[in-house]
Formats: sequence, C-alpha cells, structure tokens
Amino acid sequence: MDNDILENLQGKRTGIALSGGGARGFAHLGVLKAMHELGIRPHVIAGVSAGSIVSVLYASGMAPDDIAAEFGKLSMSDITEIAIPKNGFFKLSKLKDFLKKYLQVTMLEELPLKTIVCATDFDRCTATAFETGPICDCVAASCSVPIVFQPVKINGTTYVDGGVLRNLPAWAIRDKCDFLIGVNVNPMPDAKYKNTLLDIASRTYDIMSRSNAFDDIALCDIVIQPHEIGDMSMFNIKPHKKIMESGYNEAMKTLSRLINP
Repeated sequence: MDNDILENLQGKRTGIALSGGGARGFAHLGVLKAMHELGIRPHVIAGVSAGSIVSVLYASGMAPDDIAAEFGKLSMSDITEIAIPKNGFFKLSKLKDFLKKYLQVTMLEELPLKTIVCATDFDRCTATAFETGPICDCVAASCSVPIVFQPVKINGTTYVDGGVLRNLPAWAIRDKCDFLIGVNVNPMPDAKYKNTLLDIASRTYDIMSRSNAFDDIALCDIVIQPHEIGDMSMFNIKPHKKIMESGYNEAMKTLSRLINP
C-alpha cells in the first residue's frame, strides 16, 4: 500500500489544511498518524482554531500520539481562564502557556515545517493567513471563538477565530502545493443540543463553519471528513481517543482512493 500511495505523490509538494472544530480537532491527529503510516509527509500545513494548535505542535516535531497524550490530560479550565465578560467570557492565556511548554521556537517562520495559521481580521472583516509572527499569539487569535473567548490583538489589529469566515484553510496553501489534502472535522448532523450558553455557541459555530467551508472543500484534491464525530461537542475533550480513532479510520479509507481512484 505504501509504495502505491508514494508513487501517486512522487515529486509533488503535498499540503494539508486542518479545519477548526474544538475537541473534534483530535481527529486531525488521527489523520496525521495515518499519513505517517502510509509514508505521506506534508511539505506545508495550515490550520484554523483547533487545526492551528495541531499544526504548530506537529510542525515543531511532536508525534500525533504524543500531542494526543498531552492534550488528552487537559480540561477546559486547564487551557482557558475566566475573564471579566466585556468582550468574551474566557481568555486563552493558559493555552499560550501550554504551547510554550512544548514548542522549541517562538516564531512561525522558525518551525521546521512550513506552517500557516489562519484567523479572522475582525477590524477589516477579512480572512488572514499568518506565515510569520509569534506562534502563541497567532494560535490564540485563530482559536478565539467570538463571545466565548476574548479577541486577540496583534500589532494593533483585533483577530477572532478563523472559522468565522474560512474554517477550512485550503485557500491559504492552494498555491503552495501540488496535492492538497483537506481535513474537515465539522460535519453537521441533526444533533440535539442543550439550551446553555456553551451549547448554543457551539451550535452557532458549527452552522457557520459548515456553510463557509464549501468553497475550500472544492479547492482540495481530496477531503477527509470523519462524519461519526459530528454530534460531539467542541468543548468536550473526554472522548479524545475515540475522536482520534475516527480521524485515523476515515483517513485510511479516504486515502485508499489514491490507490484505486
């Protein structure tokens, strides 16, 4: 299997775009693990929100299983901090501290693998692709779901979650690779939801990010979408092993199309 896949991608620059999706982002780790087992190594990676966290840790050299093991120990309170609710109920200072613990460098341009973190410029209402700049600030900006998390200021500009406008960052790397793999962890089933602030925010984010991903899905050469995790909460880390396994299984199934198109 490995040789057949590698033959299909031989001589091509491979890119992977990782969507936002909160805790469902563990599926990205399953996809990357499957790619490793199949001998596929990306030349460039882009991420939004949860996808941006996976992107920078993976690009720094951490193995998918190691990222899952460390993140799987955490809860929401370990990566967020309650804030005075002026422009968001939580701030992501603890997430920055977590990233600093495992990253060997501080700037995006210093990562061994070309990495792009995408956010939304809230002042200009445009999608932004960070190719340089402080990793922790850029990732926090990319993860700042409006109302739930405080926006992040970088060089005087206010940024919020990249999923507000473009949840699948294929647009940011389409011109930087020959073969583009998209991973969308936001399939949208008719799921039940609780009448709570977090569930309503999660449902709103899911509806928004699903609708704005269509154009970017069309830009990809192949898209991996683990549908069975669609009804899982973006704020619940507990089933992370199941979510990662779902991403792994879906990747193995989808990437087999490279062998038998």
